[in-house]
Amino acid sequence: MTTKVLGKEVKSYSKGSFKTLDPIDRGDRPDQNGVDYWNGYEFTFLDKNKNPTLKVLEIQIPATSKFTVESKSLKIYLNSFYNKKFNKDSEALVKIKKDLSRLCKSDVKAKFISKFHKTPESILLNSLKATNTKPNKVYCFAGFRSICPVTSQPDFANIYFIANNALNISWLTKYFKSYRERGDFHEHCVESMFQDIKKEFGCTSLEVSGRFMRRGGIDINPTRSSSKKLLFKNFRFFNQ
Repeated sequence: MTTKVLGKEVKSYSKGSFKTLDPIDRGDRPDQNGVDYWNGYEFTFLDKNKNPTLKVLEIQIPATSKFTVESKSLKIYLNSFYNKKFNKDSEALVKIKKDLSRLCKSDVKAKFISKFHKTPESILLNSLKATNTKPNKVYCFAGFRSICPVTSQPDFANIYFIANNALNISWLTKYFKSYRERGDFHEHCVESMFQDIKKEFGCTSLEVSGRFMRRGGIDINPTRSSSKKLLFKNFRFFNQ
């Protein structure tokens, strides 16, 4: 994969533009629904009076988009707004949506948020002694770990899932643990989980969501589902 900034020294983080953004081809994937929630906690720009304002930015990239965006290039792009003046907050959002939709070849959404959705009630998979999960119940595997394929740095997350049939807990636990030394991006991890669990247990209704810890002021939270109507919204767990 050839990129402009990933794994390279960046001399200035203030000169980002659309040309800074790196598209990542999602490749050939089985048909699945979902979205990638990107939360930017340090998005700043100048208001009409040239006073700095700090916002929490939510970006939604559809799982069906041809491309997604490389995270370091997005951070540089968003950081470049720090000294740009906008008469209205909406003007900044319009530019972000336009640029990312153009990059991803899809309808990307962006908005400023002041709170997250409520975390769904879930059953902790890690401590269960039962043999199988219960159908149509939300479960959480805590302490998920994978490795960034470029920097070799660890990524941590909680994995939430719900299925319409019983799943073997021993298989699930071993499966989630198998990622601890695996190098892959957040989106690819969740897509693989969705496909592997669906294939192993013959699920006709399944939704899997990864709530990853933030890095550089941004976190990425992919959800993949067999339904177009998603259960898992943009929620956080307390230490995320």
